[in-house]
Amino acid sequence: MKQVQKPIYLLLNYLYTHNYTHMKKFLKYYLLISAVCFWLIDSHAETKDLSPQQYYEQMQRKLATGWNTWDTRSALTHVLLPYGAAIDLHVIDGKGIRKNSFTIGSGLLHAGPHTYDGKYTDISLRWNDQKLRIESSADSLENIIRITPLEENNPEGKIIVVLKGVWQRDVKIQVNGQQFQFRPGNLKQEIKGQAYGKWIKSERNEITFSTQEPVTICCGSDIEPVKAQNKLRESADRFVNNNKKQYGDDYEVYNAMQNVLSWDNIYDPTIRKVITPVSRDWNINWSSNPNYGGFVLFCWDSYFASMMFSAGNRELAYANAVEITKSITESGFVPNFYSGNDYKSRDRSQPPVGSLAVWSLYKKYGDKWLLELLYPDLIRWNRWWDKNRNIDGLLCWGSSPYPRVTYRNHEYGSVNNHYGGCLESGLDNSHMFDNVPFDTERHMLLQNDVGLSSLYIMDCKLLALIAQELGYKKDVKELRKRAKQYSIELQKLWDEEEGLYYNRRTDTRKKNPRISPTNFYPMLANIPSQTQAERMVKEHLMNPQEFWGEWVIPATPRNDPAFKDNNYWRGRIWAPLNFLVYMGLQNYDLPEVRKAVAEKSKVLLLKEWLKDGSVYENYDSVLGEGPHRRSDRFYHWGALLSYIALIEDGYIAPIKIND
Repeated sequence: MKQVQKPIYLLLNYLYTHNYTHMKKFLKYYLLISAVCFWLIDSHAETKDLSPQQYYEQMQRKLATGWNTWDTRSALTHVLLPYGAAIDLHVIDGKGIRKNSFTIGSGLLHAGPHTYDGKYTDISLRWNDQKLRIESSADSLENIIRITPLEENNPEGKIIVVLKGVWQRDVKIQVNGQQFQFRPGNLKQEIKGQAYGKWIKSERNEITFSTQEPVTICCGSDIEPVKAQNKLRESADRFVNNNKKQYGDDYEVYNAMQNVLSWDNIYDPTIRKVITPVSRDWNINWSSNPNYGGFVLFCWDSYFASMMFSAGNRELAYANAVEITKSITESGFVPNFYSGNDYKSRDRSQPPVGSLAVWSLYKKYGDKWLLELLYPDLIRWNRWWDKNRNIDGLLCWGSSPYPRVTYRNHEYGSVNNHYGGCLESGLDNSHMFDNVPFDTERHMLLQNDVGLSSLYIMDCKLLALIAQELGYKKDVKELRKRAKQYSIELQKLWDEEEGLYYNRRTDTRKKNPRISPTNFYPMLANIPSQTQAERMVKEHLMNPQEFWGEWVIPATPRNDPAFKDNNYWRGRIWAPLNFLVYMGLQNYDLPEVRKAVAEKSKVLLLKEWLKDGSVYENYDSVLGEGPHRRSDRFYHWGALLSYIALIEDGYIAPIKIND
């Protein structure tokens, strides 16, 4: 196309410049349209030649640009990528105590609106005798930050504006009174700025102000505080109003989901990627080098995050699905966790929901390159389950020994034992695994698991759809055959008298009467008949003695002794369980039940969100409250409760397994 572009353009230009009046008006527009068309063709040709991996790398480079709250160590650190210039906010209270990092889950911060791209952020701080609101508005190299007292703070309180370079990036800094400038090593121009407020002093790269009056930081632009404040208001109004217009009565439902995802979104310099760990509070403890911050991705958590991101940001949705899939181990499975310095759970995986996430992204955006990029790892993972976790034709949770790799503390603490097998389930201390033996020779809990086997059948069916899109006919046949084989075996776990599928001990061949929401997962794979599904729902899900009530769905039935433990997966409500049960209901003609699950999920989320801006890791099944010593207060999969409601209310298209 480039060979014909130039001659045609020159010919048209010749006719135009030689004043052929009868053609001039026509050619004026024809030249413009032709130039645009040729540019589009060339642009398409350039991207068409990219491999799936190159597409993704290009997308990641685009993500890692601009001002945002990129640094996991503190939500009050604003970093300019890719340069690493940073404006960090420290606070000194009335007693002279200085705090230099603030994480949301600590309870010191109330997270407000946050655009995915960092163009507007809003967060409030309540620490000791200091109460402040911090807003920002960013665009390219420009960033405006305003710190406003919320109450009458202790007059000795101070805000310190720290100018620095992070992650050992080359950034030269100069401070002169209230003025400053950055000079990143790979940026030709200087970034100038000025801070306004009740100035106290400037030392080295720090500018100190009183917290008695507002402080306005204008970086990358020459703008006065009043105009800066107006610009902040415009950014806030535009963001909030657009979301209110799009989501109407479900604005706060969406707002909670977007906020927790946006605030948990970070850049990790060790892998040079934008990712979204489950919670900022989890990251530091997983770091091999706290100076860089650290991160940890969990398997099914990250896939769920990618699905939630798809409601508003394609690139971040892809980033999280790709990064967790590409952490696949040498043995061929996506690990339970993946952290810095190649530290990952090489003994165990987690629930196989990767194909559900990737297929849902493809159904929305239609990018076949994403399927091409991830399918080889997803089918490898699928085959691993069949080869390594199969007893008597169904799957069991497990933990397999392996040669040590990183020699980090605790790397081998839960390998090839009962607890390691429980961790693979994602339901760490579930009552379902009490007294179930672990076979150290076969590396598995001796229990055919209804939930895992159902998820695996779903995985086979969805991967068959992906393989069909990619033209892999042999794989389609393999996957459908495996789905059929497991489906036949799973039906054997149906108890006609009880109207439910039960886990089965592989050593005694007896059913395990202790159930959880995972016993409803066969609906995800479309295994039960309509009649069977109706019995499961009526006799168990909607049974107030088991799972129904004001607050649902508890991880343990209300009539099980472990329900009263109210400890982690024993008795509490978990959003991913609600979500997977809800998705299973999508496959059946049970609209009233589905609507009830969605409505109760929405009410549960909004109760804590509207009170203190928290999205909890899990919730109390009796009180509907989030606070607990084992419930992180800003954990992104809690927003699956929002995601359910947005699907039910028609804002997000559901995925049905037999599409």
